[in-house]
Amino acid sequence: MSTNIFSSIKQGLDEAAMFAEGKKIKAVVHNLTPIDVKNIRINIADMSQNEFANAFGISVSTLRHWERGDRTPRGPALTLLNVVAKEPKTVLKALSY
Repeated sequence: MSTNIFSSIKQGLDEAAMFAEGKKIKAVVHNLTPIDVKNIRINIADMSQNEFANAFGISVSTLRHWERGDRTPRGPALTLLNVVAKEPKTVLKALSY
């Protein structure tokens, strides 16, 4: 089992190094664009800060930081917000909100 884990980690590191060098790799790279969280909340989802934070499992404090530009969403949060921007009703329905 240790050999499989090592091989998987090594493959990931090799692919990351190749990607950093500009070489084509097998891994899929998703480039998500920065988003305007406040615009999504107000104009797309039509929610207050409390409603939006509760609906999507975000703390109100974090949401406020994003909206002020003190911080930017990353990783899964950025992915979720990109999906909400495109399909807010579908996401809310899936979350049973």
